[in-house]
Order: sequence, then structure tokens, then C-alpha cells
Amino acid sequence: MFILGLTGSIGMGKSTTANFFREAGVPVHDSDAVVHKLYEGDAVAPVEAAFPGVTVDGRIDRAKLGEKLVGNPEAIKRLEGIVHPLVRAVSERFVAEQRARGARMIALDIPLLFETGGEKRVDAVVVVSAPAEVQRARVLSRPGMTAEKLDVLLKRQMSDAEKRARAHFIVDSSRSFDSARAQVHAIVRAVAALPGRRIV
Repeated sequence: MFILGLTGSIGMGKSTTANFFREAGVPVHDSDAVVHKLYEGDAVAPVEAAFPGVTVDGRIDRAKLGEKLVGNPEAIKRLEGIVHPLVRAVSERFVAEQRARGARMIALDIPLLFETGGEKRVDAVVVVSAPAEVQRARVLSRPGMTAEKLDVLLKRQMSDAEKRARAHFIVDSSRSFDSARAQVHAIVRAVAALPGRRIV
């Protein structure tokens, strides 16, 4: 089984690209979706213990949690120390299930793939990218987003240039959906000819 790592900075179009992989028949594990579920389940108790007052109606309130993280790198590290192992465990179950089903290719959608050393777990990395001005326009159009918040988020992430340099495949999302979809299908065809082996 060939494991693709799918990543890209905020606003680059990674979620849309992940859907194009699903359209192409590639099972995709969505780390962000797992975090949302964990914030309603297994992560609630340890996160509340580390950050008292962030739980509302038995769930982690992301806005309240966010207030405790702004400008606090140590708090972010503490949260990641709780959440990342939980996400990793769910991801490993997904890989095992897909292998048991005989999947030929899967994708792990991990926003902080390089930042967390996740490239060691995959056979090749796909980076979704777009020019910086396109990225900023997309992100700043989101409700509640400000230039200051975006700058904080970007500082937590490896630069797009470095991600591109370390990628095996790049999807340019700055053109049309059809263009991005075609790029994804080209990657799927290319990977289909490769053995599932560690090449990173």
C-alpha cells in the first residue's frame, strides 16, 4: 500500500485537494476532522485539565481555547502534546484498516506534516500551494480572521517555499478547480506505478 502525505499551509486549498483525491478513489484520513471529534470526546478531559474553563456543554470550545493560546508558544506546545498523540493513534488505526481492506493507495491529510515529523510515516509528500497574495486573500475572507491572526498562524507553520522544496508532488491550487483536479489525477496515475515503499 502506498501512503501519500497531503499537506499545505493555511488557505492553500488543501481541503479541496483532499476531496479531489477522494473523487479519484483514494481513501483520505483528515487530521483536522479527527481533532474536531476529539474535542467532543477523548481530548475533553485532558485539555480541560490543562486549560481550565475551555469546556462548554461537555465539549472543548475552540474560541475559549484559542484565547488561551494566542501569543503563548508554551501553551501551544502543551496542547499539541495532548492532541497530537491522540490524532496519531486514530491515524494508525486508519492505515491498518485500509491495509486490511486491500487499499492500493491512501492519503493522510496532515496540516503540520513536516512540523511534526509526519513525513517519516509516508512514502511521498503532496504539497498544495498557491502564491502568497492568493493565500492571504483566501484566509482574510474567512469570518473573524484578521491579518494579525494570520501572521501568528503562519509563524507556526513551515514556509511554503520550504514545503515545496521538500515535496515529491505539488498541486498548484491558484488556477481553476478543474486544473487542480487534473493535477491530482496525474499524481494518482504516477503513484499507481510505484511500489509502496519508503522513498523519503
